[in-house]
Amino acid sequence: MSSSSSQPLAGRRIWIAGIGGAGMSAYAALAHAWGAEVAGWDRADTPYLAHLDERIDVTITPELPRAPDGWEAYVSTAYAGRVEGRPRAELLAELVSLRQSIVVAGAHGKTTTSGMIAFCLERLGRDPAFLIGGEIPQLGGNARAGAGWLVVEGDESDRSVAATRPEVAVLLNIDLDHHATFGSRAEVEALFEGWLDHVPHVVRAEDLQPVELALAVPGEHNRRNAAAALAALELAGVSRSDAESVIVEFEGAGRRLERRGEAGGVAVLDSYAHHPAELAADIAAVRNGGRVLALFQPHLYSRTVNLVHEFAVALASADAVCVTEIYAAREEPLPGVSGRLIVEELARVRPGMPIAWTPALDDGARVVSSWAQTGDTVLTLGAGDVDRAALLLLELLA
Repeated sequence: MSSSSSQPLAGRRIWIAGIGGAGMSAYAALAHAWGAEVAGWDRADTPYLAHLDERIDVTITPELPRAPDGWEAYVSTAYAGRVEGRPRAELLAELVSLRQSIVVAGAHGKTTTSGMIAFCLERLGRDPAFLIGGEIPQLGGNARAGAGWLVVEGDESDRSVAATRPEVAVLLNIDLDHHATFGSRAEVEALFEGWLDHVPHVVRAEDLQPVELALAVPGEHNRRNAAAALAALELAGVSRSDAESVIVEFEGAGRRLERRGEAGGVAVLDSYAHHPAELAADIAAVRNGGRVLALFQPHLYSRTVNLVHEFAVALASADAVCVTEIYAAREEPLPGVSGRLIVEELARVRPGMPIAWTPALDDGARVVSSWAQTGDTVLTLGAGDVDRAALLLLELLA
């Protein structure tokens, strides 16, 4: 089978370890749409697998696998060193090289900004392809193989963004979020600057003024995200007026201040926020005159132990906070490190604030529901599985 501009990966056989992840599932979908035969493995089923073409063979088993003979193997960062294969950065770099691309990077706001760009291109009839690390409900998922520009959410957590060579790069912000990869903020900055040296057109969001548009997504941070999205769209040939006319209709990404419902006069929203800057931005964004109650599930031992004080300061801007045990994700436990560290520091930062430590997520939902009153807003916060607490909260509040 020969390749073509619409099927540039025809004749390839690509196998992906960790195919159920937000990023790897998107890579799988695009590689398949561009002609490759694709298969993969993951430890457990995930919502992202539901979007994959049924012709993509996925194996779900807790046992670590080996790639089939004769297949190119690419491995998610979560299984690097445990499953044989090439790093995911190589697959992402190739996908970006096959199309005019916009790559969005930075510590905070990548999913939303990527979603804004892809949404505008889609609504304006530009038929984008996209690879985004979260669901964009208005676009029907986290990946698509359109014929136009490719919009990609880049990731610095494993330095994979540095391997991409897009036409347009968007750098939203610089922060130290991945302590297992970087020893300092200066290292993160050096990674991004080295990457941007290879990109012809660069948008630096921190140099832009927040938009004054009536966006459907709340918060100062989203007005900054929109400014970056509009600048990138102009570099891709979209007029500012056309882009502004549709970006106001963008309703956000899944788990980014996603409204899950209301019960007993209490609104419940869910957010993927897992860094202090993100927690503070989300708490500020939902302030509407009532109290804000937070159920926070820390993510990663390394992040927690390095940012205990910063987490406490951010959470102190809420009216009451419950913290659960850490969601380990790809990390092994660190001795003496638990979510309780944040609770203890929060008590020092804001004495007298209603605070609870409930290692179990379900117990946290019960505590927060007992605090809630009509007019309150409840935020479930974290990059783990804290989102499942939202439905329990709504049941308890009904």
